[in-house]
Amino acid sequence: RSPPTGASPIDPSSPTDPATPTDPATPTDPATPPDLAALMERGGHQQVTVVRDPSVGYVGILAIHSTALGPAVGGTRVWRYGSFEEAVADALRLSRGMTFKNALAGLPFGGGKVVLLGPAPAEREEREAYFRAHGRAVEGLGGRFITAEDVGTSPADMEIAALETRHVAGLERGMGDPSPYTARGVLRAMEAAAVERWGTADLAGRRVAIQGLGNVGMHLARLLRERGARLIVADVVGERAKAAWKELGAEIVAPGEILEVEAEILAPCALGGILDRDTVDRLRVEVVCGGANNQFGRLEDGDRVAERGILYVPDYVANAGGVITGGVDIAGWDRDRMEAALEGIFDTTRAVLAAARGWGVAPQRAADRMAEERLGVRRWAGGRAAEGDH
Repeated sequence: RSPPTGASPIDPSSPTDPATPTDPATPTDPATPPDLAALMERGGHQQVTVVRDPSVGYVGILAIHSTALGPAVGGTRVWRYGSFEEAVADALRLSRGMTFKNALAGLPFGGGKVVLLGPAPAEREEREAYFRAHGRAVEGLGGRFITAEDVGTSPADMEIAALETRHVAGLERGMGDPSPYTARGVLRAMEAAAVERWGTADLAGRRVAIQGLGNVGMHLARLLRERGARLIVADVVGERAKAAWKELGAEIVAPGEILEVEAEILAPCALGGILDRDTVDRLRVEVVCGGANNQFGRLEDGDRVAERGILYVPDYVANAGGVITGGVDIAGWDRDRMEAALEGIFDTTRAVLAAARGWGVAPQRAADRMAEERLGVRRWAGGRAAEGDH
């Protein structure tokens, strides 16, 4: 196997100056933010590696937040970012969220994430070369990080990466697409929130607004319809919304209106950062619980949700179902143990919401605190609990 071009580990825990490339032949991408080490220190990250393979147009940011509980586990996301700095920030946020998600789900994994600066090639031979390069990049981390599919990638892409590394999960020959399990976990978290808010897990007749009908969103819509919920949906791909109307009788609204509809539950299932100072003030729901990662623009936006009396289920609590399937592919769990962990999302959600009530804090802060207690996070960041955005 040929090594990936441009591999450049940046690790403030290493005696090597993080501003100095460890190998003159593989320099850090010149667009790397000069304050990356400070961002890593603030978030408690262990390592960020930038990998470039110009021969196939590959640029990847591989972020390891923590290996305290085991190898870092997280998906590979392909997205068209506005800038390299934006991609780095996303990798840092997502990898930290994976650490907390895995900790609260009781998994023997740390947290990591890969973001690839898209688009990835669509043509078969070029795509194979691209994801083989990705496999070499993951292999270069020596087993500290294990990846799987995410936004913009598929189990088939991971099969290609697996030609170059064994540190890949969610393969077609294993658990496959984790989306149905993610949706199941979101449903159980939603039912737990319903108990907290209305005293019953029964969602029959509840109006649920779903933002995004990709793999997770559509699976969630079907599960909710089976339970008698009334659906309001929006997706930037109009055909997806039409499919939900045709199959499930869902009401369709424009993507720009979904955050303002009157409903009992909002389920964000698209990309993150949708709840900010402006959108939070326009919400007309009682509960927010969905599959998207990093739903808040800033942590303080979650405080505003709580101040408005809206019950929020932290994203990494609700959407842990997908990574729980990694217990089978990575940790060797049997299906019964995996199913028990999926059902455990209900109890974890109840515990987080109860802790938030008892401590008088917003649920995402309670969840962070519970995860930090499990992880002993203070050893990561100079004796203080690192506080990052979700």
